[in-house]
Amino acid sequence: MKLAVVGGGSTYTPELIDGFARLRDSLPIEELVLVDPAADRLELVGGLARRIFAKQGHPGRIVTTSDVDAGVADADAVLLQLRVGGQAARNQDETWPLECGCVGQETTGAGGLAKALRTVPVVLDIAERVRRTNPNAWIIDFTNPVGIVTRALLQAGHKAVGLCNVAIGFQRKFAKLLDVAPGEVHLDHVGLNHLTWETGVRLGGPQGDDILPRLLAEHGDAVAEDLRMPRAIVDRLGVVPSYYLRYYYQHDAVVEELRTKPSRAAEVAEMEKQLLEMYGDPALDEKPELLAKRGGAFYSEAAVDLAASLLGNGGSPYQVVNTVNNGTLPFLPDDAVIEVQAAVDGSGAKPLSVPKLDPLYAGLIANVTGYEDLALQAAVHGGRERVFKALLAHPLVGQYAYAEQLTDSLIAHNREHLAWA
Repeated sequence: MKLAVVGGGSTYTPELIDGFARLRDSLPIEELVLVDPAADRLELVGGLARRIFAKQGHPGRIVTTSDVDAGVADADAVLLQLRVGGQAARNQDETWPLECGCVGQETTGAGGLAKALRTVPVVLDIAERVRRTNPNAWIIDFTNPVGIVTRALLQAGHKAVGLCNVAIGFQRKFAKLLDVAPGEVHLDHVGLNHLTWETGVRLGGPQGDDILPRLLAEHGDAVAEDLRMPRAIVDRLGVVPSYYLRYYYQHDAVVEELRTKPSRAAEVAEMEKQLLEMYGDPALDEKPELLAKRGGAFYSEAAVDLAASLLGNGGSPYQVVNTVNNGTLPFLPDDAVIEVQAAVDGSGAKPLSVPKLDPLYAGLIANVTGYEDLALQAAVHGGRERVFKALLAHPLVGQYAYAEQLTDSLIAHNREHLAWA
């Protein structure tokens, strides 16, 4: 089995490598190719990756290359974990929206649109290269904004599934609170990428007893603290919103908070410098503890599970993924991409049925889906007017004057990445 990781020079990669090494029985990789244009980073990450495999006795071969075509040739699956423009572009995404009082975040709001505009054309080009070398390969997208990127891939006819670590993070945390094995926890997870709610927590599978009321009654303070939301919000909803709902439910407070501290991108950039120094140490043969603060917790477990299922090597029968709606949420277009529990096997991901949603959630999902449709049109076709309409449609922008100002700022800060600008 051959897997390729495009963006393999990311400081995330050792987390992924550690999972591949530990879970090799689930995903017996013979060749792993790390693909990245940044040769200096790739050398450091690739060296650590080989040492991790060696320490854990993994027999697979790890290859590094800057040549996308060579890297993805004959791959059974290709994982995408790109950041076009690096942390510098992310830092801009997180700062210029604050100038007009809108949240600055890398996947949500105006910053999220900027990331989509930079990312979608690059991902589609890579996917076409994959299709030319191996049209049967699965593409697993971990590149944000996952929902928009996955929708772009699917609409272009690629075999793609989107992956986010929010759900597996909740699964692991809930399992710890409940003192049960993670595999016993099944989430009624519904929404769009970075716009989801846990409407049920079941033990033993989709038909298990819903113990969410008990979880909130006994551990509500811990859940709310993890979300960085007041417990009153969680109690009144009676469900567990994802962390990203902070940007909607507490928008103005979050904007003030973001204005008073360094951007997350600045923090991560400093962390990455330290990590890369560590990765260059020839004595290091395991992922360092600092990597846990980088983000992406449990990404490796989720990626291994998904790849194993898609490639016919077992894997969990049900997984939370980003995939095409096809009537699962009847108030959305069939070609929308949703993030829900799905049955996953070699034929792809098929969403499980979802009970009728409260308008409180369905309305916001429909609104953001409309924005994502406009965002994808802007990313694929370009043009200032398309960018403006996407921003005007976003519930975190929504005002004409803000949309005008943000459109100009977005284009000015991203001109080098926008072929049409």
